[in-house]
Amino acid sequence: MALDAQLAAGGETIELQQQVARLQALLEASRQVHSTIREEEVLEQVLRIVVRELEMAGAAFPGAGLAYGEMPEDGASGAGAGEPLLIYPLTDRDGRKMTDLAVASPGGRELTLSEADFLEGLALQAAVALENARNHKRNVEYARVQQDLDAARRIQRSLLPQALPSIPGYSVAFRSDTCYEVGGDYLDIVEQPDGSLLMAVADVAGKGLASAIMSTSFRAAFRGMAATGMPLDELATRMNQHHWKEGEEARRRYVTAIFLRLHPEASEIEVVNAGHNPGFLVVPGASPHRFEAAGTPLGLFPGMRYAGERRGFAPGARLLFYTDGLTEVFRGDEEFGPERLLNEFSACPARKADGILDALWTAIEAFAEGGPQADDMTALALCRATDSSEMPE
Repeated sequence: MALDAQLAAGGETIELQQQVARLQALLEASRQVHSTIREEEVLEQVLRIVVRELEMAGAAFPGAGLAYGEMPEDGASGAGAGEPLLIYPLTDRDGRKMTDLAVASPGGRELTLSEADFLEGLALQAAVALENARNHKRNVEYARVQQDLDAARRIQRSLLPQALPSIPGYSVAFRSDTCYEVGGDYLDIVEQPDGSLLMAVADVAGKGLASAIMSTSFRAAFRGMAATGMPLDELATRMNQHHWKEGEEARRRYVTAIFLRLHPEASEIEVVNAGHNPGFLVVPGASPHRFEAAGTPLGLFPGMRYAGERRGFAPGARLLFYTDGLTEVFRGDEEFGPERLLNEFSACPARKADGILDALWTAIEAFAEGGPQADDMTALALCRATDSSEMPE
């Protein structure tokens, strides 16, 4: 009886030692698997451990095209070799399968309990390492994309007018806030050979990077044509034809635009609206005037011609061009809308353009009650002083 007890105790000791050895081996295998953050290296490390340390005939990740050791030729059932594969799914934290670990045992024999436990534990650790590697790769890619977008944002901001013209008796200001890192709104001010100033506010269909690229292309064409000093209606007509000829993608990204030429000495403005939101002109003692669209957006249809509108710009007059990001702001189901924008613009006590835009943005933000910006927001304001004390310094 004493001998039997000693043998039993010795057997338990050996079994405990084997369990400790398996745990140590699994811990070492886990350390190796987690030693890299590259997905392919994680998978290759797992295959080496299975074949070299566990002494299996072969192992593979069929979906990744990786194999190590000797695998059945058909890669699935071992037909012809009589060696069925053992499949261990690798799942992420949410239970979604990422890949399968296929193992071929030596001679197709059944695994021992120790081997089966080791492979199950290794598969669990491999799944964690694989998910971490994929997350790291996504984070690196996201950081690179974000870096590129930040650079694109800085470039796009640099393409806005960097210095406003000083016009005796007038004040001009603009503001442009994109919904994302970059956007499709465009604003420009170009001095003309005859002393007039050409201004434009435009909105490329859509938002984000694609619209920003089209906006940059639009800027190049606009600046090239503006340098010739051609009439405003002709400029809009040529811009439409140019955009149409840019191809199918450009036509999908058509452009609404409103153009202004200011003749400071003559106190006169010319406006052409190409499918854009109506521009607002407020003159003391008169009803507000709207510059409505005189044709379709640029690039939508070929052969379009656009008509311009001339107006006097009396002392105290103010003008506002804007993109629909200012009006399509919601509070629940209620929209800020063009009527509210016109009312805020008309009643604004500020007399200079920058003060007016500050007041409009404040009114819009108050209306939105902290809601997120849903579209690019751009506006240009032009004001004429009523007397010399209101002239820009």
